[in-house]
Amino acid sequence: MIKPGRWARDARRVMAAMPVLRMGRVPDAPALPVRDPWPGDPARGARLLKDEMVLCGAVHRLAPGSWASTQGRESLRAAAHGFAWLRDLRALGTDAARTRARTLVADWMATPSLERLARRPDVTGARITAWLSHYDFFAASADDTFRTRLMGRLVADARMLAASMPAEELDARALTALKGLIAAAVALPDHAAFLTRALRFLPQEIARQVLPDGCHVERSPAAQLAALQDLTEIRALLQAAQAHPPTALASAIERMAPALRVFRHGDGGLALFNGTKEESAPLIDLVLHQTGRSSRAPAGLTEGGFHRLQAGRCVLVVDCGAPPPPGIDRLAHAGTLSIEVSVGRDRMIVNCGAAPAAGPAWQDASRATAAHSTLVIADTNSSELRPCGIGRHPNQVEVQRQEANGAHWLEASHDGYLASFGALHRRRLYMAESGEDIRGEDAVEGAAAQSYAVRFHLHPSVGAALQPDHETVLLRLPGGTSWRLRAEGVQMSLEESVYLGGPDPRPAQQVVLAGKADGAQQVKWAITKVA
Repeated sequence: MIKPGRWARDARRVMAAMPVLRMGRVPDAPALPVRDPWPGDPARGARLLKDEMVLCGAVHRLAPGSWASTQGRESLRAAAHGFAWLRDLRALGTDAARTRARTLVADWMATPSLERLARRPDVTGARITAWLSHYDFFAASADDTFRTRLMGRLVADARMLAASMPAEELDARALTALKGLIAAAVALPDHAAFLTRALRFLPQEIARQVLPDGCHVERSPAAQLAALQDLTEIRALLQAAQAHPPTALASAIERMAPALRVFRHGDGGLALFNGTKEESAPLIDLVLHQTGRSSRAPAGLTEGGFHRLQAGRCVLVVDCGAPPPPGIDRLAHAGTLSIEVSVGRDRMIVNCGAAPAAGPAWQDASRATAAHSTLVIADTNSSELRPCGIGRHPNQVEVQRQEANGAHWLEASHDGYLASFGALHRRRLYMAESGEDIRGEDAVEGAAAQSYAVRFHLHPSVGAALQPDHETVLLRLPGGTSWRLRAEGVQMSLEESVYLGGPDPRPAQQVVLAGKADGAQQVKWAITKVA
């Protein structure tokens, strides 16, 4: 059965596409400039000259004549149709880069049978924003025919986007769609209805996506960063148009900026929770600068369910929240109660990261509980992984936190294994005021004993050596400090792992504490600096 809201949206799309309704004045050029505030990568721009678009470590063929193809991962094709890669050609800055940008845009407009993905609201919004914000780079010096076709397509796409509101996507991608419509309203002031429609839905979208503590509802540092980028761009666009922004916009930016800081390690990058890679530290700095907020990171995000323990040079971030509900869980991992630890600029304990542009097998592997620094029972995920989200998952995640004299105590539990094994996972954490003594206890609480493993994935830059007693691993960080990870009463091993947090996969190691069903159902461990 078709929902009334979707039926009305589809009807508006049909009407927007009718030739008689598409008539009207098409401007010769954008009336007001739209600025792209984010830096491009000239190295990626050089790859584009070779028909290669690079995204999240994957390569997608991007050449004239390739637009109708449905080969490759959906995320890669969506990025191709979204044209944000124009900033990489702009960063390259050569005549060849300008010519390639113009050629690809012209070829896209001339393709008669674009796939449905190219018309998705967030993809359309990204494309409108990219074309307008790079107009001076690839279109201003083009011939009249090209510019006329470009402006006509911008108007047509903006009308279709307006008809698609509210966007079907309930996650961060809806903000990208709204941003595109507002960009069109700024550059095409004769179409005032675009802005009216965008401002109608912007406050409700912000209310749906931004939690009271500033955490994005998807509980993903990557989504947090992307949403904050979109919102700061929207604010700049409204200022350029001298339009009054909704109160909710400034409030959301003010809350989201410090919340983003919760996820930053000492190297400036992001913690690897729920579909996140490290990202560029200079980009994150720029985003925070654009917000105008210079506040420190809060100790935790109550609604978002993340806690940050910081003392001395040590930062520990822990996921203490239930996964997001259906419809906004596309990035969710089965990593409840996982931790990451960094010392200064060195990452030590990590999660494996994300492979958003890889195939299903790699995506499932990176989302599994075993790919996170937490406890897993009987090699079973704490949340059921599905292609577009999760199924069974923890419903209750309880957490208590105390601080005294610079030291931190945190106790948390989740019931993700209750239905499958009748068990709870309880994790207790302590960080001394120096930051050089971290202690933990993981317990499986249930009527029946279970086999389990507590995993500590190590960053690839960390050197690790298992000691003869099989109760200690010595860790050597790039900065020169050494740390000791020790545990008693369980089998400790050093195994292979993989790190997906950077541009390319890298081999890594993990420390595994294996508990048996006929053994103790709790393990105490400690990570201490070697004097």
